Amino acid sequence: MEGNDIYKDIAEAVYQRNASFTESKFQKVWKAKLPGIISLFEHLYGVLEDKGDLFGKLLEVVFEGKVNRPTKWKQRDEQKAQKGIWFADHNLVGMSIYVDRFAGQLAAIPSHLDYLEHLGVNVLHLMPLFESPPHESDGGYAVSNFRKINPKFGDLENLNELVHEMEAKGMYLMLDIVLNHTSHLHEWAQKARQGDSYYQKFFYFTNRAAEVKEYESYMPEVFPESAPGNFTYLPELNQWVMTVFHQYQWDLNYANPLVLAAMLENIFFYANLGVDILRLDAPAFIWKEKGTNCQNLPQAHQILQLIRSCVDLVAPGMALLGEAIVDPGNIIKYFGTEKYKGQECHFAYNATQMALQWDMLATGETQVMLNEQEVLGKKPLGTSWITYTRCHDDIGLGYEDHSIQKAGKDPFLHRQYLKDYYSGNFPGSQSKGALFSVHPQTGDARISGSLASLCGLEKAIEEHDYPEVQTAIDKIILMQAHSFFIGGLPMLFYGDELGYTNDYSYLDDPSKNYDNRWMHRPIINWEKNKLAELTGTIENQIFEKTRQLLKIRKSNPVFHDYSNIRWHHQLPNGVAGFERYHAQSIAFCLFNFTPEQKNIPSATFTNHPNPFFDLWSNTVYPPNPTIDIPSFSFLILFSSKKLVDNAILE
Repeated sequence: MEGNDIYKDIAEAVYQRNASFTESKFQKVWKAKLPGIISLFEHLYGVLEDKGDLFGKLLEVVFEGKVNRPTKWKQRDEQKAQKGIWFADHNLVGMSIYVDRFAGQLAAIPSHLDYLEHLGVNVLHLMPLFESPPHESDGGYAVSNFRKINPKFGDLENLNELVHEMEAKGMYLMLDIVLNHTSHLHEWAQKARQGDSYYQKFFYFTNRAAEVKEYESYMPEVFPESAPGNFTYLPELNQWVMTVFHQYQWDLNYANPLVLAAMLENIFFYANLGVDILRLDAPAFIWKEKGTNCQNLPQAHQILQLIRSCVDLVAPGMALLGEAIVDPGNIIKYFGTEKYKGQECHFAYNATQMALQWDMLATGETQVMLNEQEVLGKKPLGTSWITYTRCHDDIGLGYEDHSIQKAGKDPFLHRQYLKDYYSGNFPGSQSKGALFSVHPQTGDARISGSLASLCGLEKAIEEHDYPEVQTAIDKIILMQAHSFFIGGLPMLFYGDELGYTNDYSYLDDPSKNYDNRWMHRPIINWEKNKLAELTGTIENQIFEKTRQLLKIRKSNPVFHDYSNIRWHHQLPNGVAGFERYHAQSIAFCLFNFTPEQKNIPSATFTNHPNPFFDLWSNTVYPPNPTIDIPSFSFLILFSSKKLVDNAILE
């Protein structure tokens, strides 16, 4: 037998062994997906002598996942399919939380679901839950057991109880899986360290210093301050192992298809727990080739496309989020290209737009941001962004140099200004952030700090400067509004809904004090959270305004992600403006990122005969209005006679 016939015969044999356990609908999907699975597997592993046996192993994992899928999740898959692109719905709003810092343990989270529901959150992202070593955890991303909940959070029973409570409220669950590496204490790594050749092939081992140099001469350092280099020497083996992130995180070798099969087993384990969105951590790094930077390689995309095809067979209602924090041209590729366009990840982080928001806020200019929209606008229909202002990670300034140059700026000096501004080192800056992962040779760095502290709230409170407190609140709401309405699933970071400032308690923890990202990962004080109920407090102002923004989003289908956005390029510099449109509705969204009032000319609104209604301020404007937008403010304008008439009647 030659070519694909080998795979087809193996696939048929595996199917027949499992046919009695699958539904009739599965056969149709199986026939549709199998050619792509075969093609991808052959591209990745076709040179291996035992490729047939390895392919059979992969398919057995798929069928095992399907057979083990609980009936209630199969029914939920059907319900999502009936909704179409369920994950792009304007009614969805997420929040990312660290379980221990938000609620202590998993068992306590159900008691806070009403709080999240009141805010408007119905997608809950639980940051890494699974077992990791206490002092070598990288915030939970150094996993030592993919199937065991970290005991400090509880156990699988607690997670199942939470899933049950969330399901009853119509909420969705998002969890992480770390694709690129394991902890050095994971069973696979432990066996590899003991000399087991089977498991050594799960990682990148070499006994040649020259080979280490071959890789490292092209590979950048992820954490040049705390974890320089990309390999760690193991004296007991007289070998090096690849450790791109930290020395305690060993990179998995996906050139070995047994690694892919083993990780698919973990993916299906999470799917069958009831996960709705699975966040694939660090997918840009999962394939390594000498002579490259070992990031964003074509084979990494083929692995993700293969994972997607297998997930579509086992858990078609689970969406995949690719956590690729890379340049805009590469981010788009994680949705899939060519014949796999729209068939790789359902979601990607809009990290570029997030960083550009911070660029606009610091500079009061919009041209750099607008220059990136041509690339970002290539997102395929049927996929969606995760939009956000802050997350657990730092803020990288990884957008394209040419977009900065096109705006008449020097890329190095421009980024230096942003770093100085947000670290509070630029004269007049109100920000209290910090530089993270500073590269000693290039000066490259990223930015840590909470949304509130970067917007100036921490400094304003310290200085008892009430006008600056209000300005900081305006900036916070401006930033959130921009991310809520731009298109995608908005993901709040816990504490931001109340204006939590930097938490410096991490400095007293030896397992965290080397990593200043912990300053924007607060420990929630639920007594403080009660201030959200007290009219006029800072917490109340931010919470209620955030809540109102989410109500506006959920009330208007125009904010569903149909890839339905048009940018305005002729607005005054410093005003970011776009239209969201669907059916007969259009929303004009205008955001003033400057400290001055800006005038929006009537020509912006030509061809719209109806009056305009601003959903944020409840203000009616005549047709073709000339509008002044106050500093650090925004408008959500609908050209709708019905909305205007209703507003007048009220």
